[in-house]
Amino acid sequence: MFKVLKTNRDLRLLFIAQNLSFMGDWFTFVALAGLVQDLTGSKFLVSLLLVAFSLPSFLASPIGGPVADRYDRRKVLIVVSILQAIAAASFLLIGDSRIWIAFVAQGSIAALAAFVRPALEAAIPNLAKNPDELRQANAIFGSSWGVMLAVGAGIGGVFSQAFGRNAAFIADVVTFIVAAILIALVTRPMQEARTKIQTRRIHPISDMGEALHLAKSDPAIMSLLMSKMTFAVGAGVVSQLAVFAADSFNSGDAGRGLMLGLRGVGSALGPLIAARFVKNDLSRVILVCGISGLGFASGYLAAAASPVLIVAAIFVCLAHLGGGAQWTLSTYGLQVRCPDEMRGRVLAGDFALITLSLGLSSLVAGVVSESIGARGTIAVFALIAICSSIIYLLATRNVRANLKISATNNATIN
Repeated sequence: MFKVLKTNRDLRLLFIAQNLSFMGDWFTFVALAGLVQDLTGSKFLVSLLLVAFSLPSFLASPIGGPVADRYDRRKVLIVVSILQAIAAASFLLIGDSRIWIAFVAQGSIAALAAFVRPALEAAIPNLAKNPDELRQANAIFGSSWGVMLAVGAGIGGVFSQAFGRNAAFIADVVTFIVAAILIALVTRPMQEARTKIQTRRIHPISDMGEALHLAKSDPAIMSLLMSKMTFAVGAGVVSQLAVFAADSFNSGDAGRGLMLGLRGVGSALGPLIAARFVKNDLSRVILVCGISGLGFASGYLAAAASPVLIVAAIFVCLAHLGGGAQWTLSTYGLQVRCPDEMRGRVLAGDFALITLSLGLSSLVAGVVSESIGARGTIAVFALIAICSSIIYLLATRNVRANLKISATNNATIN
């Protein structure tokens, strides 16, 4: 599967650029969370920092999607990476009376990320040389987030402790600059040629409305969008992992690190395993998305019932085999199904929906946890997610059947 990175230079450059950015994100998260905690002593502000990592992306998505469709995606990625480097450099100005800079700078980076994700994901199909390459590339790109979670945070913590937090912030700046250089070296077009109509001025509401209309008119696209929404129903339990490790197993940072690390391992391996089962069959993609969501929920239900930390952590890893597979395959399905001139907007809408849903799910999970504890909360949300996944599998039966019939007819004609 990794052969695609050896044979396709442009995908290799994009892959390295993406992972450098992920690495910088985790360097920043570890150093920034520690700095805010030390300067303020406020757990609330540290939690608010997590909001700054996600909410701005949701708010900027209605603009990021149209930009990915209207403009040269390569230039968009280069310009945004440079702007993120500038924002990251402002971390060096944080002080006792300037703690607000942490939230403004991180919020800016997160908002700019809403331009990166749709442009990058929409570009991959244009850089892949054939359908098999696209499937393999999507699995590899999808797994890299989990690898960076498992490895990046740990390296970031060691780096920050050894060289200081400012060194971690400088490293973050460097990753954005190097990523921009690597993207500049990509030679193949990241989008198809645009007409004058397709390059008109951006109107976020009407532009995203076109993406919504496309989804409503195509049951396959709607099924893929709803796949992540189904996953998000139970994904709020992820916010309880650190509390679960501490409260249920009397574990400190080592236990939290084990939980998060194995979550990353599962998220990394899930897309690589699932890609082998779907081939290039879209009906199978939707089926595996549903089954993966069921596996995610079942893994967390087993984790909630686990008597010892290591067993719970292993089930969390197994759960995220499903979570990683579902996330990556639904994106792959949208890449295949959506026309290039609409792909950025649909992927941006997909990201906005999942970001909002995850935020709400995490918020509700936090409230429930105050009443029944982390273990009980994980069990309740896992059961709800199991029901949601079963409903999703039943609701998409006709869509999968019609896709199979269409694929058979096309094969007969060809």
